[in-house]
Amino acid sequence: MVNRSPDLSGAVSERLENAGQRLTGNRSALVDVLGEAARPMTIPEILEERPDLAQSSVYRNLVVLEQAGLVHRIVTNDEFARYELAEDLTGHHHHLICANCGSVEDIPPIPALEAAMDGAITQVARRTGFHTETHRIDLIGLCARCS
Repeated sequence: MVNRSPDLSGAVSERLENAGQRLTGNRSALVDVLGEAARPMTIPEILEERPDLAQSSVYRNLVVLEQAGLVHRIVTNDEFARYELAEDLTGHHHHLICANCGSVEDIPPIPALEAAMDGAITQVARRTGFHTETHRIDLIGLCARCS
């Protein structure tokens, strides 16, 4: 969960401006909803939180926010994509994705896993010359409800 700070508001405005867009009321509302969420949200969940927003507007504005690098879209095996604020706005984390129901939960980074990833990233760079900027780990399995 992220609190709406002046730094976040400034980053949102700046990225939208760099993408040739502006911060509208609907875009600000979407950033607020996603920033307050404990996990990535589907469009129906967003609309449940903000019934005053039109569904077509939510779709359009999520595309703009994603293109501006403010929102990350997570696609699972169910019918709904999920959306969250970009990691650099909220903090590094990973996801648990249920292969049955498609639910997505955020999990904080685990030090041992992050250390192993750093080592693997270093080996990849040595072998390939590829320089990783960031990483995401999605663990796919069955959630508590489905298992």
